[in-house]
Amino acid sequence: MPTFSFDIVSDYDKAEMNNVYMQAEKEIAGRYDFKGTPAGLEWLGDKTGFKLIGAGEWQVDAVLDIVRKKLASREISSKVLDLSKEVVESNLKATKEIPFKKGLSQDNAKLIAKAIRDEFKKAKPVIQGDELRVTSASKDELQAVMSHVRALDIDAPLQFVNFR
Repeated sequence: MPTFSFDIVSDYDKAEMNNVYMQAEKEIAGRYDFKGTPAGLEWLGDKTGFKLIGAGEWQVDAVLDIVRKKLASREISSKVLDLSKEVVESNLKATKEIPFKKGLSQDNAKLIAKAIRDEFKKAKPVIQGDELRVTSASKDELQAVMSHVRALDIDAPLQFVNFR
């Protein structure tokens, strides 16, 4: 009897994030209320996140809203943004570093695996590093697992890959 499987991963598409960056930068440059202010957007390190710049915390939040809007228009979950860092204000300028989340944490993987085991008796979730492989004899059951996992409140962007 054939078995089918798919992987649950938490990742982001670098090309799409580059598009988000370019669109957000263009909107910031064209906004009238940002003229003459340090409002802007920069890359962190090796394009692993954004650095938001503004005159104050309120302007950093406005830039963050623009980034979220651009993510939504490209159908990317805003859960990819790690908003845990605080705004740093100095020299009449405020900055906030927002790295991107990559990889499924062990806690999230365990939570998802437990939810799958509780709901679907024939599906077998296996944690493999920073991803989760789910196997079953039924494609229909795997699709039901995908729907169930999408409905969970997980603080990470989830993708389903390698459906075989």
